[in-house]
Amino acid sequence: MKNYGKQRSTVSPDPMVVDDFSVWIHSDIVPVEEAVGEETFIGFEFSMVQYDKDEYIKEMSEKNQTMEAQLSDTQLALVEIYEGMV
Repeated sequence: MKNYGKQRSTVSPDPMVVDDFSVWIHSDIVPVEEAVGEETFIGFEFSMVQYDKDEYIKEMSEKNQTMEAQLSDTQLALVEIYEGMV
């Protein structure tokens, strides 16, 4: 993963861009307008992170497993509540 921090562009970036080797994630996209000398910059500011494709797949898999575990815990808690009501 390479974190490029805050970036600026005159074009609004897509939240995710996939190329042959990488997955690019653009987050916290906000429009900006700033006077720079006699010129005015009108564009977008955003955070940009580049992942290797394999790294991104692994990270998403780990997040899925965590979410599934949390969902299972929630489901068990709901069953216990339901059984207590019956």
